[in-house]
Amino acid sequence: MNPVRRGLTTAAIAGSMLAGGAVGATVFGAASSGAATTTQSTSSTEAPGPQAPQGAPSGAFKPNETAGHEAKESAQREAEETAGKVPTTTP
Repeated sequence: MNPVRRGLTTAAIAGSMLAGGAVGATVFGAASSGAATTTQSTSSTEAPGPQAPQGAPSGAFKPNETAGHEAKESAQREAEETAGKVPTTTP
């Protein structure tokens, strides 16, 4: 192989390695894996209690008093609704 061809081949191989390294760093870099990490901070020292689901409306609890719903309700759930509390039992 003549020296010019050997130099071009060497340059092509080196360029391919650099391009592959750049593509690999982009695909497998720290920026692309950011969604897999989670952080959670709690500033309260109290024990966590029952919490409202995310997106729950604020304000007073208004129970469902339709006949179809009341027929399926347990006595415990009805007592919680009557007391004005958010029920902790399933219907």
